[in-house]
Amino acid sequence: MTQTIVLATGNQGKVQEIGDILAPFNLHILPQSEFDVAEADETGLTFVENAIIKARNAAAHTGLPAIADDSGLEVDFLNGAPGIYSSRFAGPDANSQDNVKKLLADLKDVPEAERTARFQCLMVYLAHEHDPTPIICQGSWEGHILFDQRGNGGFGYDPIFYVPAHRCAAAELSKEVKNQLSHRGQALRQLAQALKNRQK
Repeated sequence: MTQTIVLATGNQGKVQEIGDILAPFNLHILPQSEFDVAEADETGLTFVENAIIKARNAAAHTGLPAIADDSGLEVDFLNGAPGIYSSRFAGPDANSQDNVKKLLADLKDVPEAERTARFQCLMVYLAHEHDPTPIICQGSWEGHILFDQRGNGGFGYDPIFYVPAHRCAAAELSKEVKNQLSHRGQALRQLAQALKNRQK
């Protein structure tokens, strides 16, 4: 039996990626935009707090189980920034290109050895708005920040995130390979397994 779950995001890149990864698990994912759910204010100070806020908001407005992720890029040289502010690093109205350019400017003179970074993803599932025991899964993807943008795939910081195992930027990976490696792919597979265990 297919379970319908609302996804607490309006980001089409995320909707596509999460839908692809969860497709084999009989989970039908609908973005919250299909229900006219307004974006929640991300007032948390950590990825997990923000993910719970977003999932609760989506569950409250739709009456459906909800999945939300909060993810971002941590750069060691910047003490973990942009972190939870990854999507608005260059300002509240910034787009991905603005954020990428700001990060490259901030790291302009930083040598390669000190450009270590990772993508973090905290994925949360709430069975309903008042679920006291959310499923929480985490994925991390290690790499470092390039000096220039490379590739046309992916979204966000993918063109400047170097993946050592494949010797290319995340934006140069095929969708299938990226979903295998990525922080979001890792967290989603954990989540799918946890949901499967609940159904037993």
